[in-house]
Amino acid sequence: MNTHRTAPDNQKDVITLKNLIKEVEERLMNSLDKKEAQSIVESLTKLEASVDHNYNLECLILFVNVEQQIAEYMRLPIAVVDRVIIDDTFATRDLLRAIHLTSSYYVLVLSQQKVRLIQAMNDEVIKEFTSPFPLENTGFYTNAGRESSYAARQTNLMADFFNLVDKEVNTIRKENPLPVLICTDEANFHEYLKIADEKDSIFEMHLNGNKLEEKADAIVRETWPIIKAATEKRNSDRKAELDKAVGTGRFLSDVNEIMNAIKEGKVQTLFVQQGLFQPAVMENGSITLLGADDEKPKVMVDDIYDEMIEMNMNYGGDSVFLQKEALADFNGFGAITRY
Repeated sequence: MNTHRTAPDNQKDVITLKNLIKEVEERLMNSLDKKEAQSIVESLTKLEASVDHNYNLECLILFVNVEQQIAEYMRLPIAVVDRVIIDDTFATRDLLRAIHLTSSYYVLVLSQQKVRLIQAMNDEVIKEFTSPFPLENTGFYTNAGRESSYAARQTNLMADFFNLVDKEVNTIRKENPLPVLICTDEANFHEYLKIADEKDSIFEMHLNGNKLEEKADAIVRETWPIIKAATEKRNSDRKAELDKAVGTGRFLSDVNEIMNAIKEGKVQTLFVQQGLFQPAVMENGSITLLGADDEKPKVMVDDIYDEMIEMNMNYGGDSVFLQKEALADFNGFGAITRY
């Protein structure tokens, strides 16, 4: 369900959630044993009570499974379609979409005297590291005495300090391997790239200037346009893969053909229109899509695309979520096969 970050709008979220849970109850009572249905609803209601709507982001997703005693919720910074999904597996499509549409990253605020490290998502600060950062250059920098007159020696000292910084950054990245955007001046950026052990983890562009004394949220607001442009380029490049596959025998658009190819492990990438959901009936190995005016049977799949995305992941495939106009020629759904 979509939610609101601030009051008084977030009070509407309380009502929306209650209405969705009421829909869950009605659907379960019509399709399951009453005792089993009540058990699921009780678990969901208990989870509802644990949600503090004062901390809402753009959406809230609740997952409940009685058999494994799972009852968890997640907040995500993306818009969704308010909906109830009842299935044998969790609907993870919006989680995957969040990964594709949101960007988590580190900002390395770099100077020759001091370095800060900030973790961000989109235009918001997640946290600024307080250990081992901020790192201060106490042993690799000098600006006094005869030694400072030797440019080569000074360059070596700076490289030693940057090398120490890089190792600390990579230690943190082992726990959470996010890409790094560097905030510094042009000269420092290129000197850091010379010593970086994992250059592929660093964005090719950087935020220019000395921001060492600025607040973390101000720095991240400036970095976000750079990150956003990189994310949009990444998705655009993936769309080019789809265009290239058309006419080569590696493109599929029929939902049954795609499902069969997934089962054979042939599908490399699924391309799905953002916000496009498709109810369906699966019977005797065949998929029948349901239209908006079709009668909804008791046994149905709320979103066949979610089923296919999850199945394809199990075979090592991936998914790309694009805007409606990008997939207009493909009816919002298509696939590239491996061969």
